[in-house]
Amino acid sequence: MLNFIYGCLFICLFALSSGFAQITPNDGDWKSNSVTLKNTSEADVMIRIGDIDNLGFGFPSDFNPFTGIPTDIHPYPWLPQNGDLPGLDRIIVGSKFGKKQRPCSNDGYSGSNPERPIPIDIPLESVKGVKITSAMLTMFVDDFQAPYLCAKYLAYINGKRFGNLENILNTLNQGGPIGKFISVRIPPEMIDLLNSQKLSVMIDDTSGAADGFAIDFMKLLINPKPILYKNSITGYVQDKETGEKIINANVTVRGFGEATTDSEGKFTINNLPIGLIVAEANSAGYQSNSEVFDVIQDEPTNEQTINLTKAKDISFQNKKVEVGKAITLNNIQFKVSSAELNADAKTELNKVVILMTENPRIEIELSGHTSSEGTTDGNTQLSQSRVQSCKNYLTSKGIDEGRISAIGYGPSKPMADNTSEEGRVKNRRVEMKIVKI
Repeated sequence: MLNFIYGCLFICLFALSSGFAQITPNDGDWKSNSVTLKNTSEADVMIRIGDIDNLGFGFPSDFNPFTGIPTDIHPYPWLPQNGDLPGLDRIIVGSKFGKKQRPCSNDGYSGSNPERPIPIDIPLESVKGVKITSAMLTMFVDDFQAPYLCAKYLAYINGKRFGNLENILNTLNQGGPIGKFISVRIPPEMIDLLNSQKLSVMIDDTSGAADGFAIDFMKLLINPKPILYKNSITGYVQDKETGEKIINANVTVRGFGEATTDSEGKFTINNLPIGLIVAEANSAGYQSNSEVFDVIQDEPTNEQTINLTKAKDISFQNKKVEVGKAITLNNIQFKVSSAELNADAKTELNKVVILMTENPRIEIELSGHTSSEGTTDGNTQLSQSRVQSCKNYLTSKGIDEGRISAIGYGPSKPMADNTSEEGRVKNRRVEMKIVKI
């Protein structure tokens, strides 16, 4: 009887909404499964995969999915329609569902013979010849419930862990189910992936959780423009036990901005994209924590408090580790134009392995720096190769690559004078910054 009711609801909803269609300057024909537009008000290039139809349920005539407003609750189960692309507009569960004991409760999708994750490919032919300085991935997602159903989502682009997307997916609680628009910055160290034939996006959960989810469409924005950044978030950081507000805490929205709390423990981060935003707070002596903010176009965002818990002292190189403070890794030096790690460098990186193994919450940023000989572009690429070598070594020792970001700055941040060989040697360095404890 229940399935009959769901089926009737689906038919009625779809009959009412299937006639709703739009053609908009930033997205083209919403009925199309593949659209590429250039020089829109949003970006130099926009590539969309998947039709914009709320998983086939359609949208009310006055609903705009790009404003950040969630959809109304829709019925389930549902089946993909003719023409829907693989991996989109259908129920998906993690690859280990049914193969591992589920970690906690289950949702209604898990018993409906759902499909398993596959990569969603975004073609990049239209990007050839475009100088790419930044990129964003936006998508309309449905019924992710990681906190409630104990899922732990992993995200990859072209086989590389995509921590910024994981950070959002693992905070979503879209019970209902409901749909929601999210935006994710592709970090600088992954921009080179856009020089490939395609950008392959893979989302999976390997915990065995019974958390069915769906994706309506994805958009890749090459060189996004300021029009995307339309709102701000405001909140407080406080000690969880005492309720005392914490001053000078750092609050970050990955890829989009950061702020420091004032004398009242208050922060504001401006120029944020529409959708769900995860704000992470760090302060000396505390464990990191985060909260989700719902950023909706032309509406004030509700203030939220991020509670921090006291952390144990952590040391590295006989110095207390603090979030946001850069540490030069001793003995990681490179020959001119080389990214090869020598024995001394591996010994130093083994200390980082111990630090991260003993403190499994820690996340780090490795930054590579060069001296000034040669071209700026060449040195920037070299510094990226060098810091990637360090990251590869850490992951080879069992450190989860999702806990490490790697950025090459080239010669842009010297710590000594490049006119002497002694200064140039100092500038050829790798630094480690703790971004989360």
